[in-house]
Amino acid sequence: RLYWRVKMEDKAMMKKLCEIAHDMRRKAYCPYSNYQVGAALLGKSGMIYKGCNVENASYGLSICAERTAMVRAVSDGERRFRMLAVSAGDNERFLFPCGACRQFLVEFGEFPVIAVKPNGDTQVLTTKQLLPESFGPSDLDLEEDPVAGGASPKKHKITT
Repeated sequence: RLYWRVKMEDKAMMKKLCEIAHDMRRKAYCPYSNYQVGAALLGKSGMIYKGCNVENASYGLSICAERTAMVRAVSDGERRFRMLAVSAGDNERFLFPCGACRQFLVEFGEFPVIAVKPNGDTQVLTTKQLLPESFGPSDLDLEEDPVAGGASPKKHKITT
């Protein structure tokens, strides 16, 4: 497995994101699973977007911490990201985002995803490593990059 190499200048930010993800975990609304997840997403702008999982009695309407943070960021106009920290589970193993979150994250490109255990241990993979050969914006026939803004389907000339 290839791991993302974290630059020295990013180590302090990585630590900060992990601490925020731990804090957000405590804010999770998870009365059905009792499984707390927290996330902290760093935008290219330098803003940090926080998220926690929010469950619903109609389970399909629940939202994961990672998508909560991403939706907050996109709602604020952020579409490029530097890294994401996710705090979940116990100290037994590293827990990365679920499949739906992986697809959601890869929409916005490749960036490091940090899985952090409660004891502070971390493991880092990129969005592309988490979801190789994923379906994304480049698979659609678009005039422009939707993440950059203003995408519209290409108009095709139909010939007979």
